[in-house]
Amino acid sequence: MSGDVIDPTPQFGTAEYVGVPSSDCCQFCGQSVALSYYRVSNALSCFPCAEQKKRELPKDSHAAFVRAVLFGIGGAFIGLLLYAAVGIVTGLMIGYVSLAVGYVVGKAMMKGSDGVGGRRYQITAALLTYSAVSLAAVPIAITQYAKQKKVHEQRVQTQHQQLQDEQRQFEKEFGQQPQQSQPTPFSKPPVKKISLAAALGSLVLLGLASPFINLFQSFPLQGLIGLVILSVGIRIAWRTTAGKTIEIHGPYSNSVPLST
Repeated sequence: MSGDVIDPTPQFGTAEYVGVPSSDCCQFCGQSVALSYYRVSNALSCFPCAEQKKRELPKDSHAAFVRAVLFGIGGAFIGLLLYAAVGIVTGLMIGYVSLAVGYVVGKAMMKGSDGVGGRRYQITAALLTYSAVSLAAVPIAITQYAKQKKVHEQRVQTQHQQLQDEQRQFEKEFGQQPQQSQPTPFSKPPVKKISLAAALGSLVLLGLASPFINLFQSFPLQGLIGLVILSVGIRIAWRTTAGKTIEIHGPYSNSVPLST
């Protein structure tokens, strides 16, 4: 029976090479990779494309950081308004809104820096997210106080109106006013005047401490849950501002001899 016979014995006299086959192509330009190649985020790349990807990475600068901070402050203000609006409308401190606040702050900073990120961007985003969420407690508390004050004034006005109606009814029946005991005069305690700056400073400090103050109120478990959710929102801002990451490794030899 005729035919080709394949000798399975290894041929040690012939050099064998392993590695990336020379027929593989760059995943960016499609050109064949010859002697060496790179890995750009685990994608096969030739030298020119690897250099181009390296040049495309956003460069950090003082101007980029300043723009990111300004955009981040704007995002934090929007997040504060969003958190406060939900709290005022619902009357509840819904902690899940802090997730949206972290997302808005992170995206705003990346928009301002044109994709530049890093540790200082992450720290700034975390601080802005915490500030926006905690300070949202100030307008919520002011609104609730105004509502309670209005209810109290209405109650006092109603009681005063009832007293006047009773007096008119008494005069109508007996032709004279009822005898009323004269209130004992008293002097009002002196009111200490507080400057506007001091008042605003106190509100800011109370707002910043509000996530921890809630732990010592009547519902400590709710305060603890709020802190946990806030930490997740900060984590979202932290990860968003990490920036664009492209890992470039190489060069690697396209064929490495195992034996000769």
